[in-house]
Amino acid sequence: MPRHRPRPGQPRRRPEVVAPLVALRGTAVELQPLEASHRAALLEAAADGELWNMTLTVVPDPATIDTYIATALAGREAGTVMPFAILRRDSGRIVGSTRFWKIDRVNRKLEIGHTWLGDSAQRSAVNTEAKFLLLRHAFEAMDCVRVQFTTDELNKTSRAAILRLGAKQEGIVRHERIMPDGRKRNSVRFSIIDSEWPAVKAALERRLAR
Repeated sequence: MPRHRPRPGQPRRRPEVVAPLVALRGTAVELQPLEASHRAALLEAAADGELWNMTLTVVPDPATIDTYIATALAGREAGTVMPFAILRRDSGRIVGSTRFWKIDRVNRKLEIGHTWLGDSAQRSAVNTEAKFLLLRHAFEAMDCVRVQFTTDELNKTSRAAILRLGAKQEGIVRHERIMPDGRKRNSVRFSIIDSEWPAVKAALERRLAR
């Protein structure tokens, strides 16, 4: 069948940019495509430790949850974001959220970010396996050549966790964003590139096996 060609003056069809929704399943966690129906579960997870009071990251509270979800879903519709709810498989409970964002399909790169976990899930294998599932999908399913991470210069815990994943620190981006309290945040940028992924993958698999 011949390809459809637009008539003169007829606008070309916009190429499809929205990726199919996919759940990423591991042993301890399942990353479910974020939906508006996750609203109550996300608020319950954020209430575990009242994470919305943190100053080093942004976590939704009852006043901001609807905008938080709407922004994530608008990004997914635009093809630049893939947001997930993090489900802990042993309890069946949503314990946090994470996402791919800044998705650049032309240059085959993206960022993993907007990650937060309820307090009771922070001292477990949940974060490690969630990051492993995201990295594996990025490099092996989406054919990325670069995955980056950005965190607050002041967030020593997050910086150490990213380094433990096997990412390389690239530098500090000054005044990279303005936080809700008005603070001009300096951010630390890390990355993993495709040639490093096999070694990073093997190290993460060993960690998860323990």
